Amino acid sequence: MPTAGGSVETAVAPESLLPLALSRPHDAIAAARSLLSDDPSVAVASVAHQAAGIGWRQLGDIPTAIRELRIALRLAERSGLPDREADVLATLGATLGRAGRSREALTNLDRAVVLSRGALSGRVLLRRADVLLVLGRHREALDDLRSAITRLRRSGDQVWEARSRNYRGFIQLALGGTKRADADFAVAERLYAATGQEFEYAEARQNRGLVAFSRGDLPAALRYLDEAGRRFAAVGVAWPDLAIDRCGVLLAAGLSTEALAEMDQAILQMEAEGGTATKRGELWFAAATAALATGDLDAARERADRARRLFSAQGREWWSVRSSMVQLEARYQSGETGPRLQRRVNEVARRLDAFGASEASAAHLLAGRLALAEGRARIADHQLELAARRSKDAPPLARSAAWLGKALRSEARADVRGMLTACARGLDALDEHRLTMGATELRALATGHGAELAELALRDALRRDDARSLLVWGERWRATALTVPPVRPPDDEHLIGDLAALRDVVRRLDLEGRTVTLDRERRRLEKAVRERTHRAHGQPLRGSTARFDLDELVGALGETVLVELIEVDDVLHAVVVRDGKVSRHTVGPVSTAAVEVDRSRFRLRWLAHGRSQRGPSLDVLGSRLGDAILGSAQELLGDRPAVMVPPGRLQAVPWGLLPSLADRPVNVVPSAATWLRARRLRPPSDRRVVLVLGPGLSAGKAEVMRLAECYPDATVLANGDATAEKVLRALDGAWIAHIAAHGTFRSDSPLFSSLRLDDGPLTVYDFERLRRAPYRLVLSSCDSGLAKPVGADELLGLSSSLIPLGAAGILASVVPVNDPATVPLMSALHDNLQAGQSLAAAFAAARTADADDPVAVAAARSFVALGA
Repeated sequence: MPTAGGSVETAVAPESLLPLALSRPHDAIAAARSLLSDDPSVAVASVAHQAAGIGWRQLGDIPTAIRELRIALRLAERSGLPDREADVLATLGATLGRAGRSREALTNLDRAVVLSRGALSGRVLLRRADVLLVLGRHREALDDLRSAITRLRRSGDQVWEARSRNYRGFIQLALGGTKRADADFAVAERLYAATGQEFEYAEARQNRGLVAFSRGDLPAALRYLDEAGRRFAAVGVAWPDLAIDRCGVLLAAGLSTEALAEMDQAILQMEAEGGTATKRGELWFAAATAALATGDLDAARERADRARRLFSAQGREWWSVRSSMVQLEARYQSGETGPRLQRRVNEVARRLDAFGASEASAAHLLAGRLALAEGRARIADHQLELAARRSKDAPPLARSAAWLGKALRSEARADVRGMLTACARGLDALDEHRLTMGATELRALATGHGAELAELALRDALRRDDARSLLVWGERWRATALTVPPVRPPDDEHLIGDLAALRDVVRRLDLEGRTVTLDRERRRLEKAVRERTHRAHGQPLRGSTARFDLDELVGALGETVLVELIEVDDVLHAVVVRDGKVSRHTVGPVSTAAVEVDRSRFRLRWLAHGRSQRGPSLDVLGSRLGDAILGSAQELLGDRPAVMVPPGRLQAVPWGLLPSLADRPVNVVPSAATWLRARRLRPPSDRRVVLVLGPGLSAGKAEVMRLAECYPDATVLANGDATAEKVLRALDGAWIAHIAAHGTFRSDSPLFSSLRLDDGPLTVYDFERLRRAPYRLVLSSCDSGLAKPVGADELLGLSSSLIPLGAAGILASVVPVNDPATVPLMSALHDNLQAGQSLAAAFAAARTADADDPVAVAAARSFVALGA
């Protein structure tokens, strides 16, 4: 058995070798060699070579495994013991099956079934079921496993009963029976633990992760798979199935880039270390699905074709047809349509149905889309009807996809009510999926699954020119990730430790410059933080989620005008709510608006640092921007306060630049519902003020000291005291917080956007540890108002993360600003806040103070007031 140093005592009894081979393959191979060196009997030598073969198979060296097992079979035949021969035949058959030699595998296994009796026959039936499972012949495999479990339980063979239950659970899961699968895995797990089968216990934990995945509980699935990975590593095994399963979970979570990286790494490892032919095909198949999700359609087609050819050569039709489906989906997404593709998809959908494969619904959905494109209404109706089939036990994502099929079918039938009902039910299912996740990032990414459902409803509202419906449906899928705070236990010591270590590494990078070691450590820590947060459980859906109430919005607005910009088919529409009336205005192409936003931000950045005044004036740029982003809706603004609700792609608009908004309070929010929630917030009874000065700001000290005079009781953190833990403690529940610190927006990973403090960066992940964000927060330096659009229409960034944590108002910039130029602006802002004005009103009055200084004007127009 293993010693403390990891070696093995080689005196292992022959009867213990076979269980050891599956539990700790390295130890089993060493013990088998030791046993063979003592010139054992023919029967014992057969056991030793069989154990070595199993060990090499577990480690991925199939050719060596087969050589060992053929030797074991010859020795078993010489021993004259039918049971010994049957057992080796079964092991050889299972191994040949994994090598893709299915016909030869089943020949050996059929012969083993004839030779075996009692408990041994149960073991042989299990191994035949293994090959049938690889071939996708699930029903036949289930029949073998039922018989195997009965025989093994009667004989008291716990290890093999556990293996049989593990296999049966896997097949039940493939056929959609999650409850039966989980019951089998739970029994297998208990039996493996009782018998010390460490490798197989890890496999059972992995399979429990698959059950959680099938039920839509992605955080639990990731935790199970993480544990399985640690247990596999402890016994020295790289298990390709684990990478495949992680790929599926990451794709469901919207982390397609991470899923593709996982598969690329697994394929590289397989190519370097060898592996079974069956797993090679499965890895390529998973890599193809990941490439499809990232939009790399050429790679998806190439990888799916490679997998399909491997599966076809191995006689694995179930896998082959699933690979064909990935190829067809890639062809469709590349723009291909027509009768030839239609016929191929119809055939693949029929075959997937026959196999009971989970991809059948997606195939019918694609067939329905193609038929609609060709004007073949009858075929489309039939295919979409099949796509809309759903089980009440199906996970939320599967139910949402089924509702999409129903919505498309209803739309084709001109059944508007049915289409809208299906869209609503599909988005309800996505709410359920989204709320199982505690991480802001995963919630935001998850909304992307509902884009088509929302777009169907938005197009209908547009066709009917129904401005109220357009606004309601626009709100239905907008900024839903911000409806509830992230789930982040404040006392998660591992997370706190990783964040502290990350701060130290980034601080050292700033001081010492980039080195390979520090850069690698930064990436490792960022990966650890992201993965830990991804595993946080969300809040289970209780009934239906809160719905946007248009009447409540109208009542709350009063004299304020709200403009919500909604993008439909790359055209921008402005929905204006004023005096209880809702109107729609077509603005123009989203691309035109995006160009004007970029042009305006570039000019502000240029002027803020005192560069050349040549070029269009800010007034000219502002007029162009207003026409591109609001169009005729500007005429309804009058001189009233305004609430602006841009889409994610246009979140960086410098609203103060628009002449129509220059002199009035303007609040910017990711959704009207967000504005309503922020407006309902009440300030804390404890009027604490917190002032923070980060390092390296030329004008920051003067700014903060001036504010300290305005707020004599304020908590001031500066000159080495502005460390992450001190700042977080002070910010929690504060009335007003003002942070003057350099910041960094990370478009590659927006939740690592940060403010630079004395001990390193304070990231969004740090802010999410707050129980309650400051009621009002001013970020006077850096482009802290930026966020990255993800999912359907979600935003991830520093400011957006504080909204669900209780921040009613945030002042932040969407352009890097001139620090000295902001000092008078911030002083005037706080004077107005102390006079009792709202954040937006205080900012509107403050930004007109230095109208004669072009640098100050550029700095002032770079800020926006977020919230209410």
